[in-house]
Amino acid sequence: MSRQDPDRPGLPTSHSLWRRADGGAALSLQDISEIQLLLRGQSVVDWHRLSFTTEDEVRRLLALNCLDVDDPRDRDRLQELRAQAARYILETLKIRLDEAIASGVDWLALPLIASGKSSAQQRQACMLLKVMHIIYHLDARELRTTLAISDNQIFSLVEENVTLMIDALRTAGVPVVEFSWSRKTKDSLITKMLVKRETNAARVFDRLRFRLIVRGPEDLVPTLQIMLRRCIPFNYVVPGQTVNSLIDGSRLQATRSAAEGEDGGGLETNEFSGAGFKILNFIADLPVRVADLLGPEERQGGRGSVVFVLAEFQVLDRATAESNELGESSHAQYKLRQHQHVRVRLLREPK
Repeated sequence: MSRQDPDRPGLPTSHSLWRRADGGAALSLQDISEIQLLLRGQSVVDWHRLSFTTEDEVRRLLALNCLDVDDPRDRDRLQELRAQAARYILETLKIRLDEAIASGVDWLALPLIASGKSSAQQRQACMLLKVMHIIYHLDARELRTTLAISDNQIFSLVEENVTLMIDALRTAGVPVVEFSWSRKTKDSLITKMLVKRETNAARVFDRLRFRLIVRGPEDLVPTLQIMLRRCIPFNYVVPGQTVNSLIDGSRLQATRSAAEGEDGGGLETNEFSGAGFKILNFIADLPVRVADLLGPEERQGGRGSVVFVLAEFQVLDRATAESNELGESSHAQYKLRQHQHVRVRLLREPK
């Protein structure tokens, strides 16, 4: 959001939403769909319907994406994104949109239309939102390349925001046993790139990592619910990067899932983890508001005032965390297997 929280200078006021006592609410259909997307490593672009029922839910999603519909600048930004998406759909895909969907209805109504019963307008609203989602992300990525600020500055903002989310979890009654975060060292980055087939730093997703341990397995889903409601926009969970050996997503029953019929194909596994190692590990691209850091030229560039930061989240219960530190599943053994692989790869003789 654009205005700043007076209690925490530099942080967007969207985080005041975290103080609402909604963390203990029962899972809504939208909650279930978002959690299933995360657990299966799916893409929101493959969804055919949202499941929002109120404008407050839409405002919450916008806040997670660092947008405030009550701020004139953000309303202008949303309108520009909508116009670009409509133009792409018409001129590139040769699909004509209903005028109400393209520009007529208020923005808060658009996700609600995309959540309605199947109709031409519902399908068009979904399509328009998906394209807006992509343009927003592309503009933010381009803006990041022009900013003369360090990763450390932006990482610090993300770390503070996630710390607020942990406070919200505890306030909601989630038994958080341990919370920690770390930044990957240069040595770890070198090892990571040497064990991967793609020796490209852009493919290292876990430079910033958050680890959350809760008391028992029954606390895992409520934890994800609050994380997705108050910190992580479900639409920017990175597809194909979830490793889930803890939660059976099929047990999240819903009369209609937005991701119904989609499997989680293509999920990555870590070849260096021990056979008994269990975890929920996912990557999210977190939006960060940087309006105060923009110069005049950057403000006029038409790319908004939000950048994205990739972060890894590890969520597990206490018993699993303790088991993961035993025998071949331990972190020490994991690093040993990694280093051995790097030695073999670097010393490999020509065939």
